[in-house]
Amino acid sequence: MSKTENKNYWKTIVFTFCLGWAVIWIYRSMLSPVYTEIQQTIGLQTNAAMGLISSCYFFGYTALQIPSGFLVDKFGQKRVLIPGFLIFAAGAFSVATAHSLTAIYVGSVLAGMGCGTYYGAAFSLTTEHVPAEKKGIGTAIVNSGSALGMILGMTGSSFLVKQLNLPWQVMVCVSGAIILLLVVWVAFAIKDNMAEKQAMKQKQSEDTKKTEKAGGKGKLFSLKLISCYLLYFTTCYAYYLIVTWLPSFLESERGISGGLVGVVVSMISVTAVPGALYFAHLSDKKRDKKASIITGLEIAAFVLVAVSMLVPNAALLSLVLLLYGFLGKMAVDPVLISHVSDNADPKNVATTLGVFNFFGMSSSVIAPALTGQIMDVTGSGELGFYIGAALLLVGTVFFLICNAGSLLKRSETAAN
Repeated sequence: MSKTENKNYWKTIVFTFCLGWAVIWIYRSMLSPVYTEIQQTIGLQTNAAMGLISSCYFFGYTALQIPSGFLVDKFGQKRVLIPGFLIFAAGAFSVATAHSLTAIYVGSVLAGMGCGTYYGAAFSLTTEHVPAEKKGIGTAIVNSGSALGMILGMTGSSFLVKQLNLPWQVMVCVSGAIILLLVVWVAFAIKDNMAEKQAMKQKQSEDTKKTEKAGGKGKLFSLKLISCYLLYFTTCYAYYLIVTWLPSFLESERGISGGLVGVVVSMISVTAVPGALYFAHLSDKKRDKKASIITGLEIAAFVLVAVSMLVPNAALLSLVLLLYGFLGKMAVDPVLISHVSDNADPKNVATTLGVFNFFGMSSSVIAPALTGQIMDVTGSGELGFYIGAALLLVGTVFFLICNAGSLLKRSETAAN
């Protein structure tokens, strides 16, 4: 019986962390469609000030990436994750009861710090337990929770607040309750694995020393990993720019209003799940071609982000966003995470993933506030979106250069 449980435990892990991403993304995406209603509580604000709500959340989230990765490697995923999500719930309820912009900022930082314990815990645990031949697809299923959460957060807040005319605080309280339910589930579903981690560290110690001497996986800042960090920074910049400001952009500059805003933006998530599953499965089948898959997806994302500003109506924009969902950040995430894990020191996978996500999430601190400032100065959000596309191109080119040697070697091997 215990053997069967151990054999299927990875499925419990994948299901649990898929739920976790859904809960996180409900919170992340539910505020931007109701910025107007929030200002009815706290008073009229500039675009930059409203964008800072998202930046404050991501500041807290980003600040915890490296420390939480270190704590996960030291104390185990469960012991870090449960206190973290209790802090997340406290932040959500603080936002719901806020009556000033400053109070919302403080609650957002607190919620971000709580969420900051999640990334290293989720993906280090999947790296440890998901079979190698299913690692890509397992990561994609975990990530698909973010698509589900984005749909529920955007459409839910648009429907409850704009259609049913409920207070915006209702959706925030609902998300807080869901967070607490997830804490209860994690407490029962996830095992405390500290004894297992200590045994694994001891076993891998000698291999890690040899790897470090050879100049391979032991380096946290090898050139390949640095290229992944930069690429994730630019990928997240473009993505969080879209998630944070596209609803407001559509309403003010494209004439799309009401509940339709959340529906149009959630088009990204409709095709994100099949896209992530397809490319993750492809990377599992062609493990030696992950860098090529990543490069192709990033080039496609650059084109779609740039083109999104040129489309004349909601129908064409929905089509572009559907394609971006299939080929963009959510599709490349599982392949890129798997690529990083392959090049990480097995003893410090959570720390490496924490550094990786720190660079990615740093952009999410910058993008919302900077784009809001650009909108205040120029009166339009178009320049902000073009900046996001340009950064994505820079990151892709750098990644391609740093991985050119291995890509060329694989091409020659295939030719022979």
